[in-house]
Amino acid sequence: MSQLSAINLGRKIQSRWVWRGVDLVLSPGMCLGLVGATGTGKTLLMRALAGLDPFDEGEIQLGSRPLTQCYIPQYRSLVIYLHQRPVLLEGTVETNLKRVYDLLVHRQKYYNPQRVENWFLDVGRSPDFLQQSTQNLSGGETQLVALIRGLQLDPLVLLLDEPTASLDPRTTQQVESLIQRWLTENPERACIWTSHDPKQLRRVTQVQQELLSDQ
Repeated sequence: MSQLSAINLGRKIQSRWVWRGVDLVLSPGMCLGLVGATGTGKTLLMRALAGLDPFDEGEIQLGSRPLTQCYIPQYRSLVIYLHQRPVLLEGTVETNLKRVYDLLVHRQKYYNPQRVENWFLDVGRSPDFLQQSTQNLSGGETQLVALIRGLQLDPLVLLLDEPTASLDPRTTQQVESLIQRWLTENPERACIWTSHDPKQLRRVTQVQQELLSDQ
């Protein structure tokens, strides 16, 4: 992957700047921890980096190409944001995993049930879990499904917004190991991780960057 960069990025809501002058560089192979107090706009920044939210000044680049010149569906397939409280469709877990391949940008990719089953085994879930109704999932299980739904699309960048916030300690450790393996399998991959647990960020990231609110 070419590096993902934010250059002098700013976002305001009404007349108030949430953050301004943000510079960030995510190089291939890097796992960066984004830290900051509640209300500094970490989620807004990650969503902007994913091409999901607007920004009011500055530039985002993938390699040397500005986000404004990218085909956004393709960009979003390469840079995937995982929400702390993801939303799943009605139906089974497997139905949700398969549904993303209906999107035009993913139609050259194929659902790989064996790979998916192996990932769920890695986080302590048996193959039967794929047939569970999403309406019966806990918040933590919903996070697991959203993570694997993203992993199966082979992105280059994962933007992980509190990805283990609703998980027990054992499953948290399993998710950390899974993401670490995902990173090392391809040197072009990278991720940004937010967490309210400083110890976790020290475990899983190589460098941390603080986001300050522009107040």
